Order: sequence, then C-alpha cells, then structure tokens
Amino acid sequence: MTAPASPTDPESLRKRALDALTTARDRTALLTSCVEEPELTAQHSPLMSPLVWDLAHIGNQEELWLLRAVAGRDAMRPEIDGLYDAFEHPRAERPSLPLLPPAEARQYAAEVRGRALDVLESTAFRGTPLTEAGFAFGMIAQHEQQHDETMLITHQLRKGPAALTAPDPAPAPPFTGPAEVLVPGGPFTMGTSTEPWALDNERPAHRREVPPYFIDTTPVTNAAYQAFIEDGGYDTERWWSPEGWSHIRSHGIEAPLFWRREGGQWLRRHFGVTEVVPPDEPVLHVSWYEADAYARWAGRRLPTEAEWEKAARHDPEADRSTRYPWGDADPTAEHANLGQRHLRPAPAGSYPAGASPLGVRQLIGDVWEWTSSDLHPYPGFAAFPYKEYSEVFFGPEYKVLRGGSFAVDQVACRGTFRNWDYPIRRQIFSGFRTARDGVA
Repeated sequence: MTAPASPTDPESLRKRALDALTTARDRTALLTSCVEEPELTAQHSPLMSPLVWDLAHIGNQEELWLLRAVAGRDAMRPEIDGLYDAFEHPRAERPSLPLLPPAEARQYAAEVRGRALDVLESTAFRGTPLTEAGFAFGMIAQHEQQHDETMLITHQLRKGPAALTAPDPAPAPPFTGPAEVLVPGGPFTMGTSTEPWALDNERPAHRREVPPYFIDTTPVTNAAYQAFIEDGGYDTERWWSPEGWSHIRSHGIEAPLFWRREGGQWLRRHFGVTEVVPPDEPVLHVSWYEADAYARWAGRRLPTEAEWEKAARHDPEADRSTRYPWGDADPTAEHANLGQRHLRPAPAGSYPAGASPLGVRQLIGDVWEWTSSDLHPYPGFAAFPYKEYSEVFFGPEYKVLRGGSFAVDQVACRGTFRNWDYPIRRQIFSGFRTARDGVA
C-alpha cells in the first residue's frame, strides 16, 4: 500500500500553489536583498552562479512553464532565454554573460510572477499532464526553492561579515536512545504514483525487497567525525576508496569544508561567523568520499537509497509507505528543521515528533544524507516534463542524497524526494548516517 496523496480538490490545490509560490518568492527576496549590488553580480565561487543569475533564471523558468507552456502566451523576452539556460552555460562562465542587472532582474521576475498568479487563478487543474493537480505550479515552486538553497550555499561561500541571521534551533538534551535501529527485512513500496507534485525521478511506486539492516538512529555528529580525524582518518589509505584517496591527497583535504584547527580546537566559518565546531550537531559539508571513509573506519557502510527510504517511509505495523517518517501530514516545526527557519542543523536527537515508527530521527531536514547508491531511474520511469530534469544525470557519476536539509523548504522535501551530486561535492549542506547488515 502507498500513502494517500495530499489534497487534490481544485481550491485546496490553488491555495497550496499560491502559498508555495509566495513562500519561495519571499525567500528569494530575502536572499537577494541582504547584500549590496556588487555582491549580487560577483561570482563568489566558480562552483556557483552570481546571485543575480539565479534571480533572473527563477523568473525565466516561471515564464517558460507557467506563462508559455500552461497559458500559451507569447514570450516576454525571448532574447534572454539562452542566457538563463542552465545547460547552455556552465556556472563558471556565467559572470561573463550580458546578464540583466539586479534592478532589471527583479522587475522581470516580479512581472512574470504577477502574470503567473493570473494564470493560477484561471487554470483548471485537469486536462493536461502539466495542469493536472496543479503540477506545473508545484514544479515551479520547487524549482525556486531549489535555487534558494543554491543561493544560500553561495552565501555560505562568500567572504565577509554575516548577511543573514536566524535563531538557532532549540537546545536538545543529550540523546540517550539506542545508537542504531534494526529495520526488518522484506518488501516495501518505494517511490510514489500518487503524490501530485512528485517529480519524474520519484515515480512510479514499485515494490522493493530489502534484507534486514541496522541504521543509525541519528545522523553522524561533529564529535563522532572529529574522532575519525583524530584517529588519522585522513592519513589512512585503507579507509578510502581509490578515487576518494586520490581526491583528498591531490587537494590537501584534511577536514570538512570550512573547518580549521586552531589552538587545539576545531573551528569553522559558518555564514560569515567563526565558531567552535558544535560537537552535537550533525556533521556538515562533507563529500561522499568522506562519508564513505568514515563509515569504513567505523566498521559500517553508507545505507543504500532503498534502505534510507524504507527507514524513512515504511510503517511495519500497517505495512504501507507514508509520505514522511511521522506519517502523511505535512511537516511542522515540531517534525523537522526545514525552510531556512534556522541556519544550522539541530542537535542530533532533536525532533522526536518527527521520528519514524521504528524510532529513527531527523530523516527529514537538518542535513542532506549521502547514500551509497548511484542515481538510476526506477522501473517504469518516464521523463516529464523534460529530460534535462533527471534523465541526463542517470548513471554512475552521481551519488544520491536523501532527506533534505535546514535549507530545504517542505515543498521540495518529502520521503520520496531524490537529490544527487558528484561524490566530490562539499559546499552543499551534506551529512550522512551509517548502516550495517542485519540478521537474516
């Protein structure tokens, strides 16, 4: 059995779409108004676009899909389509393009949004795959939130004083529960065929057989990762895959990104502020290679993508897959750390209300979690609405991440949502938990 989808009556969907689009745009405005114009047009890392590129790209994608594809309207500014095509221009070369300046980019995005809201008001959520259940509007809200996360990464990479503030997550008592949980073997339903705004790589729902395994109750913490470092983890070849060992040696990597040792303690730079690395937070800004090496050192391994999803969605008593670890209800502040409400992960063991039926915590929010799996399509996959969203990334080059982070909005985060990146990537808000084989 699969979980019931979120409401699909037209007015509920219209309100959901409006709320999602508004939340995304408010966040975009925050991320692009907190710094001066030179910082919007600068490239803070060759891995990232200038913030002003993301701003106009958000508007351009909204125009392409909501105004042109859904409403059949003429292009507003067809001459800029190529500038904001993510596949036509790599990030490193985008600063050299004749991009819209900040004021013009804002005006363009605002004009598109005004017209898109008119389209939302008049669209019947049926008749075509794009309009069914408001899919195109949900896709665009997710797209903008994904770029908001990308822009937040750029803020973390930029030099200079803090430009963003947010309250810290609530303190949590030290977690005293079991370090790991046994997930019984057997089949479960992976993916979805019913979630209205699920993207193509999450579909279709299918049965997957998974042997028994143990999985960490919480993500690996900074303190646990420091033990790996202090035990010579970065100097011991046997913990690393050949590719991982070559990468860290050739790049002189000795700790997670933004960490440095000073005066006998580990410090890190976090959104413009230097702080002592918080021992009880999930480790952040580690590559797949680093996560894999830690797991080997600990006598464990990274979970497969199927193992991660079974731990996050399978309710063994009801024998069905839920939308989230806690059930089918949308996330609240009691369930998970999402939406840039905070600018850091919550301490390990937080959010007991968000635990899975087996007691696994923080599977949604806080940090993206590396899995051992390459990105591949599910059986019966069909690209929609364009191949470049997922299909062009399938293969062994990319590793799957699951669960979302504190930077992810709930519209772009659910138990079936799949993220992926190169195994070398560390600027993303990535962490991990480990697993081991269970008993037959």
